[in-house]
Amino acid sequence: MDFSSTMEVSADGMRAQAERLRVAAENLANKDTTGTTPGANPYRRKTITFKEALDQESGVSGVKIKEIGQDQTPFETRYDPSHPAADARGYVKMPNVNSMVEIMDTHEAQHSYEANLNTMQITRSMLTRTINLMK
Repeated sequence: MDFSSTMEVSADGMRAQAERLRVAAENLANKDTTGTTPGANPYRRKTITFKEALDQESGVSGVKIKEIGQDQTPFETRYDPSHPAADARGYVKMPNVNSMVEIMDTHEAQHSYEANLNTMQITRSMLTRTINLMK
C-alpha cells in the first residue's frame, strides 16, 4: 500500500466516523421529541451501518456508509394525560433513544476518528521524511 492509499483509507474512516457522530448527535437532540397529535409516534432513533468498499483502481479497501436506518425497538410510554400526543388512556409514546447508548457511540466514534487522524499524520510524516532523504 502506498502513501496516497493510506491517506484515502484514513480519510474514508474519518468521514464515516464524522457521520456516525452526526447521527448520534441527532438522536440525542431528539430524545424528548414526541408526536404532536393523540397517539402519534415520536422521534425514532436512527442507526448507521457501514460496509467495506473496494477501490477497483488501487485495490485498497476502505469504509463507506451502507445505510442510515431506523431502530425498530418499541417505544416506551409515559403517563401524561395533559400532553397533546396522549392517547385516550393518557399515555404518550416516548422516543426509543437511550442517552447512554448515544454517548457511548459518540465516544467510540471519536476514538476511531482520532485513530484515523493519527494514521494520516504519521503517513504525512513518513512521506516528508522520504522526500527529505531524496534531496
